[in-house]
Amino acid sequence: MIRRLILPGMLAALVALAGASGGFAASVTDQLKLQIARVIRTLEDPALKGSTKAQERHRALREATEEVFDWAEMARRALGGHWDGRSGAERAEFTALFRGLIERAYLSKVERYSGEPIRYAGESAEGEHAVVRTRLVTRQGQEVAIDYRMSRQNERWLINDMVVEGVSLTANYRAQFNEIIRTSSYEELVRKIRTRLS
Repeated sequence: MIRRLILPGMLAALVALAGASGGFAASVTDQLKLQIARVIRTLEDPALKGSTKAQERHRALREATEEVFDWAEMARRALGGHWDGRSGAERAEFTALFRGLIERAYLSKVERYSGEPIRYAGESAEGEHAVVRTRLVTRQGQEVAIDYRMSRQNERWLINDMVVEGVSLTANYRAQFNEIIRTSSYEELVRKIRTRLS
């Protein structure tokens, strides 16, 4: 269920924000337009079309997401209180594993995006943090509420969480991770993620 909810948000984050109107703070929207334009070019690049180009296309999409998502912050939120006790090396390792988990679960499906419209429902910003509220209209005509939680990093606005129909991506993973750590250990969580990615 969570994957069906989050997927529209991932698609919209990677594609539809590039079409944002000027109704939001330019410092957020304009930077996202530039960042997302790279993803759109990748999706539309004729040289990357077809099954024989899948690996190359996915690699290009992974590189493009570096300009859209704050992976370290997303990993920190997903690990919750267990993040504080981890060393720098462990944090870097977990960030890479979490990113791989998200990419494996969602990014291969980004190519299914077929131009579904986005309606922008408002934006709020305070200091280094902002929330952009949108509605994605599916091919079936249903509206999906998607909030993008963002933070400014080195003069760029990056997504650190998505809330789709009230379900937070990082909170959902945090609940799963906490349960594994509670019943076993952090090391077991890392082992499980590695196994899933292998």
